[in-house]
Amino acid sequence: HGRFFTLIGNGFDGLQTAYQSSLRWALNHSRIMMLILLATIGLNVYLYVKIDKGFFPNQDAGRLLGEVQTDQGASFWSLQKKLYELSDLLLKDPAVSNVAGFGGAGAGTNSARVFVVLKPHDQRPPINEVMGRLRAQVGRIPGATLHMFPAQELRIGGRPSFGSYDYALQSDDLALLREWLPKVVAALSKLPQLNDVSTSQQDKGQQIGLVVDRDMAARYGITQAMIDSSLNDAFGQRQVSVIYNPLNQYRVMMELAPEYWQSAEALKQVYINVPASRSANGEIINAHQVPLSTLASFAPTNAPLSVNHQGQFAAASLSFNLQPGVSLSTATELIEKTMLEIGVPSSIQGSFQGSAKAFQESLRNQPFLLLAALVSIYLVLGMLYESYIHPLTILSTLPSAGVGALLALMVCDNEFSIIALIGVILLIGIVKKNAIMMIDFALQTEREQGLDSREAIFQACLLRFRPIMMTTLAALFGALPLALGSGYGAELRQPLGITIVGGLIFSQMLTLYTTPVVYLYLDRFRLWSHSRLFNRTASKAGKPA
Repeated sequence: HGRFFTLIGNGFDGLQTAYQSSLRWALNHSRIMMLILLATIGLNVYLYVKIDKGFFPNQDAGRLLGEVQTDQGASFWSLQKKLYELSDLLLKDPAVSNVAGFGGAGAGTNSARVFVVLKPHDQRPPINEVMGRLRAQVGRIPGATLHMFPAQELRIGGRPSFGSYDYALQSDDLALLREWLPKVVAALSKLPQLNDVSTSQQDKGQQIGLVVDRDMAARYGITQAMIDSSLNDAFGQRQVSVIYNPLNQYRVMMELAPEYWQSAEALKQVYINVPASRSANGEIINAHQVPLSTLASFAPTNAPLSVNHQGQFAAASLSFNLQPGVSLSTATELIEKTMLEIGVPSSIQGSFQGSAKAFQESLRNQPFLLLAALVSIYLVLGMLYESYIHPLTILSTLPSAGVGALLALMVCDNEFSIIALIGVILLIGIVKKNAIMMIDFALQTEREQGLDSREAIFQACLLRFRPIMMTTLAALFGALPLALGSGYGAELRQPLGITIVGGLIFSQMLTLYTTPVVYLYLDRFRLWSHSRLFNRTASKAGKPA
């Protein structure tokens, strides 16, 4: 073998010698090791409560989604002009590669959707920095607001949104909902942890109210149907014919010229066609036209652009983004606390929707999911060892792995997300192999060589030290690329690698000492329970124990 092999072998031998001395000390001070194990279990619970929790990590996928909102009384042509201005302004940013958008999206004709494609990661700053810079630039255009959030590969909820997360208000009283919605938006906008707080409710749209004088119309022989038909001809894009060609066909639409759509003054130039008829005394009345302004009056009024419903109740959605470094669990707690502080009536119910709702549901189910995993492992190990005791020894390695994973996430400023939870479940399977390798050899040594439990577990730890270290290092180095990787989609993989690396390092340092101590304590308990059972059986049979 070469020098490298010899160097690695000598290093393992030195570690094993040091481990032998420290293991003997740990077995002689078993109470201290048990106290450390109990403290680890308590620290596990404390860190799980304290750590920031999230759903899925925010990815830098190189794409931004945006919603443009103009004044509620703005026309589609005005929206189109603002959209062109915003697109030109976005394209001037050095981090932007392309911009696409279309109008008429969202709540009404005053909304547009924008897709921003950024340059590759190595040619621009992080996406949060780019978003902050773009917000400052697009704020210069009056009468238009652009809400942006990063596009995610994993997104839950299909409703149109102005942000990454949604919060919905529901009520059976539409007037009360419209009264309290601005108050809720104002209160949430003051929270420094939230960004881009906006609402989908738009109840300040403009419309032209037309009031027909039916008595006057009856004097001219004009019915309401004739008025409706004339207005439909002018503004309704009525199809009047079809032009057929050999390869295609074209529908002919009748409407006013576009320049007459921009003002309500066009109604003064609308005439009602009255067909020829005969009067009551038999005189023939020729066909003629009557100005609409002589029969009706019109004035601008306010009207909602849309009335949203959810579960048969009137509803309004609030959208928001998170400031960098703020977790979703913190944001949900702040929103619920703010709703209580401002005194929202009980008839208005608030609930998170989309990704935020799925996060709350997953947060409630996480403890049960971990408990189900532990119970499944216990049952499988119980059938494998045909014992109720030895599986507990193997499960005693898991608290240290949980502490290591949570500490690593907190040090790296990562949330405990769904990806981190998957890493913890994977970590459970990796870590428990340390105890399995020790206990298998100890049980075999006790049966074949007749050694007591202390000497058997001591030899098992020493002889299995090298394979335990090798398998742990193999798993550790396999997870390092996930934890240290960068580039496209790295944010989704990093929590998985950080969880495995942190859990392996901490558990490896602790379980090499706590597992043999737990094995001895549980073996004493097993012997004590068997002796009690034997004495009870013997007393029932009438024989001395």
